[in-house]
Amino acid sequence: MARQKKPEEPGLSAPFYMGTYGDMVTLILCFFILLFAMSSVDSQKFQKALLSLRGSLGVLKGGVTNEESTDPNKSGEQGISPGASERLELDTRHVAYTLNSFLRSENLTHEIQVSINQRGVAVSISDQFLFLPGRADIRPEGQRALYKISELTRNVVPAVAVEGHTDSGVLNGGIYRDNWGLSSMRAAAVASYMESAGGFDPLKLQAVGFSSAQPIVPNDSPEHRALNRRVEIVFLSQYPKR
Repeated sequence: MARQKKPEEPGLSAPFYMGTYGDMVTLILCFFILLFAMSSVDSQKFQKALLSLRGSLGVLKGGVTNEESTDPNKSGEQGISPGASERLELDTRHVAYTLNSFLRSENLTHEIQVSINQRGVAVSISDQFLFLPGRADIRPEGQRALYKISELTRNVVPAVAVEGHTDSGVLNGGIYRDNWGLSSMRAAAVASYMESAGGFDPLKLQAVGFSSAQPIVPNDSPEHRALNRRVEIVFLSQYPKR
């Protein structure tokens, strides 16, 4: 009778050290799971950090770094000044269209021009329409136009720069010694009226005089000098850096 062959023991499918290695990996995995379970992740702080990083890389507009920056009660905690708590993004086309529609309806397109530039929406107003020669008191027709312009824009613009400009002529008499004083006072008068009568938040306003330093045409004729004497109201696309 044939001798029955003893069945062979199944061989190992991996080297011996793999068993020890697998145990070690399993223990390390359990260790990190334990550490994670013992820790607590503050999702709110993580979201703030993420949004802040995105804002610093230019992803967010208007300088808003987290959702709570629009809360005026928490603006100091986030490093944002109280005046900048309400951030708006200017819709330049809509603002320019609205202002031009008003100017056309009032036949003021010759005295007041609206344009869009890199800073925002610029409204250039002739000095003859706003002031008497050498004065900074706003005329009644100028007040009516400024009131309506303020009414149309005060709730939809982030900030306003009021800029006074003169020609290169020397002032003859009057209370202002030179064009620097005249251009500065005219800008301040317009900004003050936009606050007091137009209802603008004073924290949105800034006024500056440029004298004859920024002409739009050469001061070589009476017509060109008249164009250079102006007040520009620039509705800025973003809050200026303070």
